Amino acid sequence: MNAQCFTEQNLRRLGLLCALGALLAVSAIPSNAVASQNAVASQTEWKTDCPGKPTIVLVHGAFADASSWADVIKRLQKQGYTTYAFANPLRSIAGDAEYLRSFLSTLTGPIVLVGHSYGGAVITNAATGNPDVKALVFIAAYALDEGESPTEANALGGGHSELGEHLILRPFPGGGTTDADTYVDPAFFRELFAADLPAKDVAVIAASQRPTAASIFVEPSGPPAWKAIPSWYLVAKDDNAIPPEAERFMARRARARTVEICSSHVAMVSHPGTVTELIVEATGCR
Repeated sequence: MNAQCFTEQNLRRLGLLCALGALLAVSAIPSNAVASQNAVASQTEWKTDCPGKPTIVLVHGAFADASSWADVIKRLQKQGYTTYAFANPLRSIAGDAEYLRSFLSTLTGPIVLVGHSYGGAVITNAATGNPDVKALVFIAAYALDEGESPTEANALGGGHSELGEHLILRPFPGGGTTDADTYVDPAFFRELFAADLPAKDVAVIAASQRPTAASIFVEPSGPPAWKAIPSWYLVAKDDNAIPPEAERFMARRARARTVEICSSHVAMVSHPGTVTELIVEATGCR
């Protein structure tokens, strides 16, 4: 945890964070960023009669499933948004993007696509050329460029991830000798993924994680949708899975409207209010 995040947590306990929130936001967030605080987000009332409200599609990342969006879904539904948590196969960037593209073809009207972690790579491939997708929202996610792999993206901005050093490999049918299912070692799951969640909750998430094909991490991405579609990005400053330096780099490259918060990798679980606020901002129905 960085020093600034530790300071914010202490201030929150003292009831002083709201008073200093603006100062912290100005010093911590780039000039093109959109500042927000989780405490404020949970109390904000949004318009429920916005004409042309988009459908929101949430895409989970590696080692997770659609239930990771549960608290965000509740908030979005309360505000009147039709919301789907897409079941990401976690087999390949190209294949998962094609699966999502097929799902999107069944929807009508404008769409906002939201991706967490590896889900970011999936949404930016699936949305390319789809005129119904009006915004992309990356939550501590891979906003890959063409030809770039997730492993390569981890090094952007000088960052380093230890995730690859703590993976457990298991064979799967058809994987042969060139591919395998990967799981995060439960002993390191909290440290790498969810350090700001209670240990008992992390134990359940670690035990129920979905495996991800190892080949995904070195697969090159296709043409990115963020070059043509307005984007938003949440940087998790305490992320130990995707380096925050890489997240900032990808956010700047995508010209995304950006917010930074003190959060582990699973910001949609530990800070659902802030994540919901950013998604609603992307819809234009504030």
